[in-house]
Amino acid sequence: MSLPRRAMEQMGFAVCCLMCDAGDIAGTKRCKYCIESHTKSREKLNSGLPKTKSDRLAREFITMLTKPSKYIDDSIHGTSMLYYSALIDKHNGIMPSRTSEDIKNKFERQKKNIPKSLIRDVANQNKWMNKPPNNIEREELLNLITGNTKSKHPSDWSNLLDEVDELLDDINK
Repeated sequence: MSLPRRAMEQMGFAVCCLMCDAGDIAGTKRCKYCIESHTKSREKLNSGLPKTKSDRLAREFITMLTKPSKYIDDSIHGTSMLYYSALIDKHNGIMPSRTSEDIKNKFERQKKNIPKSLIRDVANQNKWMNKPPNNIEREELLNLITGNTKSKHPSDWSNLLDEVDELLDDINK
């Protein structure tokens, strides 16, 4: 098994190096040949729309090889993708969970890890983003919207509609 070469990792083909039976010597003729052939194949497949079923199949296989962990549930290739994914994880220092406690801890860590989003984290400055307003804040908002100093709660739809009509009349005056 060879360690993945940087070019192969950047193309998403680290698993090819990990499956290779060549010695782990960077810059060998075999490594250069593999990198060149994979580069040419990717360029050829990514140039334009697929024209044949074999083009689509090749694209599907390349997609599966670049992210094998996303395809472990595939009915045909799932076993191979699971194996490839385990090889990449082992190379990256990620060990598989062995007990239910490990799995539970992993899920808890993932739950706490909130992905960053510019819109959610920076643009949305709503103070109620993570918790809704309490009763007092809701009353204050209602008073601001209706313009009343004292809140009235309509008891049924007809009362609510009457209040809306009154507000519209006040606006139109």
